[in-house]
Amino acid sequence: MSSEPQQHAKQPVSAALAGPYGHPFHPILVTVPIGAWVGSIVFDIASHVVDDPDFLARGSMWLMAVGVIGALLAALVGFLDLLAIPNGTRAFRVTLVHMSLNLLVTASYVGNFLWRRAGGGPVGSVGWGQLVLSAVTLAVLGASGYLGGMLAYRYGVRVADEATQAEGFTPTAGRRTG
Repeated sequence: MSSEPQQHAKQPVSAALAGPYGHPFHPILVTVPIGAWVGSIVFDIASHVVDDPDFLARGSMWLMAVGVIGALLAALVGFLDLLAIPNGTRAFRVTLVHMSLNLLVTASYVGNFLWRRAGGGPVGSVGWGQLVLSAVTLAVLGASGYLGGMLAYRYGVRVADEATQAEGFTPTAGRRTG
């Protein structure tokens, strides 16, 4: 059985803004920055193996910007989810680390974007320093994603309770199970 604080963490602060019970918006919104930033590093690497790398370097830079915008939207909704988690709990502490890492990652991509934009924008292959910064930042994002998974799959933050989940495993009439 779930405790009262755990049940509280499953309920949205605002269903209209954070998503209804059992179906939060934060997990779907994080796919935008993750996809954009993974695409960005793929473009970074590809810029070193093609004859005309300018378009890949520019594409990578703009994918960073798309990722930052997506991350800010995901952060707003994620912050609403944070408000439902009781202070002083392990889930709250993990959430603070998850949020801090994501803010660091977003700031790093803003800095990387500005670095690339300086001097009129990218020309030629992406610089090795910029590529390494992207790789390290993506690794930090992976660690933060691990913590986000822990919040959802281990602690059940914004996940429907077991009684609600059991509905999905009830055999339907006229269907064979097993």
